[in-house]
Amino acid sequence: MTKNEAIPSLLPVYKRIDLVFDHGEGAWLFTRDGRKFLDFASGIAVTGLGHAHPHLVKVLHEQIDRVWHVSNLFRIDHLERLADRLVANSFAETVFVCNSGAEAMEACIKMARRFHWARGQAGRHRIITFQGSFHGRTMATISAAGENRLTEGFAPLLDGFDQVPFADHQMVRDAITDQTAAIMIEPVQGEGGIRPVPQECLKGLRQLCDEHDILLIFDEVQCGMGRTGKLFAHQVAGVSPDIMGSAKGLGGGFPIGACLATARAASGMTTSTHGSTFGGNPLATAAANAVLDIMLADGFLDGVVERGRYLRERLESVVSAHPDVLEGIRGEGLMLGMKCVVPHLEFNARLRENGLLSVPAADNIVRLLPPLIITDEETDIAVGIIEETCRSMKS
Repeated sequence: MTKNEAIPSLLPVYKRIDLVFDHGEGAWLFTRDGRKFLDFASGIAVTGLGHAHPHLVKVLHEQIDRVWHVSNLFRIDHLERLADRLVANSFAETVFVCNSGAEAMEACIKMARRFHWARGQAGRHRIITFQGSFHGRTMATISAAGENRLTEGFAPLLDGFDQVPFADHQMVRDAITDQTAAIMIEPVQGEGGIRPVPQECLKGLRQLCDEHDILLIFDEVQCGMGRTGKLFAHQVAGVSPDIMGSAKGLGGGFPIGACLATARAASGMTTSTHGSTFGGNPLATAAANAVLDIMLADGFLDGVVERGRYLRERLESVVSAHPDVLEGIRGEGLMLGMKCVVPHLEFNARLRENGLLSVPAADNIVRLLPPLIITDEETDIAVGIIEETCRSMKS
């Protein structure tokens, strides 16, 4: 029901697709009217283990019957276990848990500034970011990205961010001043069009940060949690940050985010400097631990690599057969982008009409973000739909 015909009850900040899903099972989503879709969107890289994964369902049911929320005034067993496991399986030595990717990146930004402030260098507060990046929708994170489509109408933006061209090492070097606190980058840009940062570039950024005594921040909100075949995307390049944001796949569909850091980088974050009412609550951290149960099992991430390789090989054959529709594939693991010749929004809509869900991105890219449990048979179905769509767009 609409109270005012001038505006719907839901604030119209989304142009929603006219589909209402009734339930999901693995890689599939089913609508109320009986249609089914192969889900290669995964809620924008969130449902990494698919829908209604039996282990996640079991763990969440058990937790629902125990306790949902107590706040961070008290110890939370699932939260402590999650932090221990993230530390054990990453560069990090400490973890702050919140509710979303944007909050995770806010924590990263605050931590970097606080690090220098605590060392008596409050003037070192600026952060170098990259054109085409996406770090969230809060004031700080849209200011960090600096993209007009995110910032238009929201001025004044927060000061303290210096955007440079993507993967331009010399421009990064030139942008460093005695006010620079950190460099912040997505190892694989998601919204920016599935653009992996070259490994040599990541290594070069690490060297620059060490050379100038500034911090390296990775945004792994979208590209982390197994999406590339490693638990975290930067592990592919063997380069470690000082601070990192994680979210999306971390909860397998339950809202949760995390800021991971070394002890040195987190040294300024003392009691009461930051917080979150809901962050790390028992339900969210139970879900995240259940996700880790699966992702850290022997062979799971190796399987993601194999499934990603199979999908990529199949897609490249489609590109070869339809160069007038698609011009290339890029990305890592099961985070792939199809570079379109035709308008990507139209291609994305046609895929959906044919039963495959995907996500558009910048640079005329359609993102394929299937659940990490996708089978070869389901990949074959998806590729068949993509081929059919290519043929239909030529006719």
